[in-house]
Amino acid sequence: MLGRIKKVSVSQSERETAGAKPVDPLRRLGLLDDEDVCEMLQGTSMVKVRSRRWQKHRAFRLLDDCVTVWCESSKASRKARSRQTFSVTEVECVRVGCQSECLRRLVHSVPEEHCFTLVFRDGRKSLDLCCSSQEEAQCWVRGIRTLKDRIANMSQKEKLDHWIRGYLRRADLNQDGKMSYDEIKHLLHMINIDLNEQYAYNLFKKCDRSRDNRLDHVEIEEFCRELMRRPELDSVFRHYSGNGCVLSTMELRDFLGDQGEDASLSHAKKLILTYELNDWAQKNLFMTQNGFTMYMLSQENDVFNPLHTTVHQDMSRPLAHYYISSSHNTYLTKDQVTSESSTEPYIRALNQGCRCVELDCWDGDRGDPVIYHGRTLTSKVPFKEVIETIAQYAFKVSPYPLILSLENHCSVEQQEVMAQHLRSILGSSLLTQPLPAQLITQLPSPEDLKGRILVKGKKLTGQLGYTNSTASFSSSSDEETGCGNKSLSKKDSGKTVTSRKLSPELSDLVVYCCSVPFRGFDAANKTPVSEMSSFSESDALKHIKESGKRFVRFNCSHLSRIYPSGQRLQSSNYNPQDMWNGGCQMVALNFQTPGEQMDLNRGRFLPNGRCGYVLKPEFLCQPTSQFNPENTGGGPGHTPTQLTIRVISAQQLPKINTTKPNSIVDPQVWVEIHGVVIDNARAKTHRINNNGFNPRWDCTLSFQLQVPELVLVRFVVEDHDHTSKNDFVGQFTIPFTSLRTGYRHVHLLRADGSSLSPATLFIHIKVTRRGVPVKTVSDRSSNV
Repeated sequence: MLGRIKKVSVSQSERETAGAKPVDPLRRLGLLDDEDVCEMLQGTSMVKVRSRRWQKHRAFRLLDDCVTVWCESSKASRKARSRQTFSVTEVECVRVGCQSECLRRLVHSVPEEHCFTLVFRDGRKSLDLCCSSQEEAQCWVRGIRTLKDRIANMSQKEKLDHWIRGYLRRADLNQDGKMSYDEIKHLLHMINIDLNEQYAYNLFKKCDRSRDNRLDHVEIEEFCRELMRRPELDSVFRHYSGNGCVLSTMELRDFLGDQGEDASLSHAKKLILTYELNDWAQKNLFMTQNGFTMYMLSQENDVFNPLHTTVHQDMSRPLAHYYISSSHNTYLTKDQVTSESSTEPYIRALNQGCRCVELDCWDGDRGDPVIYHGRTLTSKVPFKEVIETIAQYAFKVSPYPLILSLENHCSVEQQEVMAQHLRSILGSSLLTQPLPAQLITQLPSPEDLKGRILVKGKKLTGQLGYTNSTASFSSSSDEETGCGNKSLSKKDSGKTVTSRKLSPELSDLVVYCCSVPFRGFDAANKTPVSEMSSFSESDALKHIKESGKRFVRFNCSHLSRIYPSGQRLQSSNYNPQDMWNGGCQMVALNFQTPGEQMDLNRGRFLPNGRCGYVLKPEFLCQPTSQFNPENTGGGPGHTPTQLTIRVISAQQLPKINTTKPNSIVDPQVWVEIHGVVIDNARAKTHRINNNGFNPRWDCTLSFQLQVPELVLVRFVVEDHDHTSKNDFVGQFTIPFTSLRTGYRHVHLLRADGSSLSPATLFIHIKVTRRGVPVKTVSDRSSNV
């Protein structure tokens, strides 16, 4: 049982460590009257729960920046108190009640209404907490959600202001609200900028209106505004402004036309009324330099086409016509040898729009099947818990069908238990019968299957040579037998292959995703469209290189699932672009492993509202397609296009080496093109020494694209290092067809895909096809 919980008392000295009075950040966040946030600022004592035996009292308090939560051990006698903080922005979601694996096991020994779980990004362990009352728990749940929403909905200007004020509090070493020149130099190093000593000192003296060698609040604000000036934006403004002071509605319209946007006067007026801060200018329909900067920093000017942030593609085509976001070994938290198996990776994958998750099913000790990486040291998670988690999160992000890829190693008895759990937990969302009036010559569409869960696995059918419940299948992995090459050769050579029986109850749940061995293109073309095969990465690449056209045609009607090599013990990933070039739909990756491959996967599924289904190019959907991913010159999809990207500047790049306070980023930018082999390319800017705050390159990079519809463009920022490998700073990956031309900001992401706000790149994009400039890249019209 949990012990008694006391209200935490916070000393005045501890309050001072947070900086300014709480009212200022509250006012800036627009949360001055929010009772939950005010209560969080006072602090609460809770119990941190890790297991039935490990339950510790901890004091939690929101610091006065209204972003950071501070945790301290409740043991007052400890000399060196253990302190820990986390940012509200690091919290992926808040779950109410006993919804974590740990709290579920304690559901009868803790008051569920007092509990909640904080789930973090980037693989950090979740935090299970129990309050002394339901009211306290609800206060923190509401408060964190409120802060997350408010911060997420900040304008770029608000993010910049909040970012700089956070550093100001930390740089004010004696917390007196004023800053000496030494404290200003400390601030400059913190925000990743190594200004020329003379320039920095002159700027300090210029802002020191009181002439006391200390900047007060107003003077600090002026100093920061001067630092955050954007001369490259000012240059664009002056280019379109007739008098250099304001943009008229007509001049703004001309700018929008060059950007490839709605160049109507009404749209230009709307932007002035939305972003112009000067009352006189707004009244007279002018845009000042400040208003223009506000607009250029807004999401409305993002490089990603805003029309693609919602489902905009035709969702009534057969499933085989879509790329489907797919996960491999979904249950693993890290490597596939020793890491934990958990329900958490399923939640993370589903929250990223994943539409095909994998379940490796084995017999459990007490008659209940478990999921883990068989014959390894990975831990086990009950099959039932995984299905319960999937039922809860299946359609929170996307309404379109979810596919459960079963790798079945269970006995018939436990397969029957699996079938019972699937039916009882998933209920009416589980597809158990073919859709009525569905053509047998093609798969149903994502729209037809909206809100449904499909099971992928073996099926007892006459077409597979199975006629009764004594039919057996190889106990080696479904993926291995699906590919056919090595497993079938073993059978043909007379070597022993262990077999198990297949449960009719589980077989009955497989409708449109029947796993069968691949026996060559001639045989596959005669099989029903409901039968699909799995291919190892090496076998898929072999088919693409040796039989590219035939593989593309096969993938026009049948589903293919590609999985990583079994030799990838650290759960690394292969290049998914090669498989997408061949029209493969379910290109399964280890979602728990960050890196270039997962960046590409996020980029591929960024459009269409991140729903996990992206319509393949038309030349990959035609049964008579002549497209060959290895030879694309002059054939289908061949649209010679020149992409010119001018990398102008970056803003507020983070420090990488936090162990060295004086270390400053030396940034350089790579622009990578990922597509068919002939299009693959990368080019980089020069490096800028000692400036991560506002480096400027003005570097133009140009690429010739042959099949632009398959291209992903990846922007990567690195910290240049003379002695070792460059450090990753941030990236953003986007389909070429979702790019917007003109002057744009690229909002960078961390390695785990979360926002690196307020870090951005400022670029200019120009697209030319056969000598004709293109003002809007995407040419696939909306069908919804």
